[in-house]
Amino acid sequence: MGKKYTKQELNSCSKEVLITLLLSMQDQVDRLNTNMEKLIEQINIANQNKFGRKTEKVDILDGQMHLFNEAEKILETLYVPEPPIEDVVKVKPKKTKGKREADLSGLPTKVVNHELSNDELQSIFGAKWKRLPDEVYKRLNYVPATVEVIEHHIAVYAGLDNQTMVKADRPLDLFSNSIATPSLVAGILNGKYVNALPFNRMEQEFKRNEINLTRQLMASWTIHSYERYFSFFYDFLHERLLSYPILQADETPVTVVKDNRPAGSKSYFWIYRTGEKLANPIILYDYQKTRKADHPRSFLSGFDGYLVTDAYSVYQQLDREEDLTVAACWSHARRRYAEVVKSLGKNAPSDAIAVQALLLIGAIYKQDQRLSKNRSNDDLSYEEILSRRQLIVKPLVDAYFTWVAKQLQTTGKGKTKDALQYSVNQEKYLRVFLSHADLSLDNNASERSIRSVAIGRNNWVTIDTIDGAKASAGIYSIVETAKANKLKPYDYLKLLLEELPKINKSGDKSQLEKLLPWSESLPDECHQTMK
Repeated sequence: MGKKYTKQELNSCSKEVLITLLLSMQDQVDRLNTNMEKLIEQINIANQNKFGRKTEKVDILDGQMHLFNEAEKILETLYVPEPPIEDVVKVKPKKTKGKREADLSGLPTKVVNHELSNDELQSIFGAKWKRLPDEVYKRLNYVPATVEVIEHHIAVYAGLDNQTMVKADRPLDLFSNSIATPSLVAGILNGKYVNALPFNRMEQEFKRNEINLTRQLMASWTIHSYERYFSFFYDFLHERLLSYPILQADETPVTVVKDNRPAGSKSYFWIYRTGEKLANPIILYDYQKTRKADHPRSFLSGFDGYLVTDAYSVYQQLDREEDLTVAACWSHARRRYAEVVKSLGKNAPSDAIAVQALLLIGAIYKQDQRLSKNRSNDDLSYEEILSRRQLIVKPLVDAYFTWVAKQLQTTGKGKTKDALQYSVNQEKYLRVFLSHADLSLDNNASERSIRSVAIGRNNWVTIDTIDGAKASAGIYSIVETAKANKLKPYDYLKLLLEELPKINKSGDKSQLEKLLPWSESLPDECHQTMK
């Protein structure tokens, strides 16, 4: 603490001493104001994270303009290619006739006839009448989940000499002497991994329908179906995943109760998926106890393409030590500025550094998304996209990093400076997307893929055993890959549980190719028919 002067002591001080004291006080006030601003900013961000909307969309400039609308002001001096007329003039689609018929065409139909008796007809028409074409209307009926017993009768034949006996062929059992069928197990897996229903809720629902299936039995079927059948199909997908030129990765925590560690220890589902812009997507989860670099190093062994990730140091360690190339996520860079802007409220000043940063990043996104749209519509080739990224997007990226370096020279402590510094630290990785036409600007696709696990985790909270965690990771992989390829998860799971036991018995792994989610051999019922 500094010395406290009395009024008498101050009166006796020389002019030079008073000036020194005043300057010292000004320095202390400046530091106090800076710390206060930083504290207020931290409180606002904490309140926003706790009570605010969980979105990166930000209304700025008097609360009237979205950050991307204002981005045009930054682009006035840059060359921007003319968009096709279809992007300029939005034509209202014509109303489709027979839409209800199309929506209901793929559903099973039960015909209910409504007729008049002969006595009623004779009382109206007498002896002469004829029947015209029926008036037909359709209504959609709902039948709650039901279970039926399938009783198999296997014909047995014996020769007259009683020396030879033959049985007719019968379907393979999923498990020895088990009542489980592909349709039943697929329904249970669909409930847990698609609809996020814990086994105890399914057990209660079964009981309400007078069916006694315990949660322990359902858990057993889940683990055994993965270990016996889905695991080698998972390995097949894993091998195929590593052949893609671009992958994306992320991880999310889960709690496993019985893993020989203290209660509350975190485990992780690592997610690896093919690049968002690539055809035939594959999404795989890998259960591990930790977030160490050994896990992605092992999982990605042999992969030498691009890996889109967040800034977690483990991935950048792989970039330095392995043959793969890491590309950083622009969404993470943008998110830090968005937190600051949201903490400032709707009246955030347009000249605030965080607001300007969002505008600059928004301009990069807008131009790159326009190129990506042309790429997905086959309007531009890979080479044309790459060339235009260098011509149009790269100058925006260069301008952003030049601006960031300049702002860092004058910005004090706080979240804004942290956001600027983050971009500087990640610049090498944030620029990588410019080197490949199919690289995404961000890792949002991986975060979306994690959402199903996050929703399920809110319901089932913990996983009981390591075997259960491995099974869950594997089955989530099958389900999310099916959804990404526009398949109906239940029908696809049912198909796999019908076909994988045959492949397992024959040992002919070449048949797995026909079961890939994009295979033309898949039956029609596996495909979604409605957009």
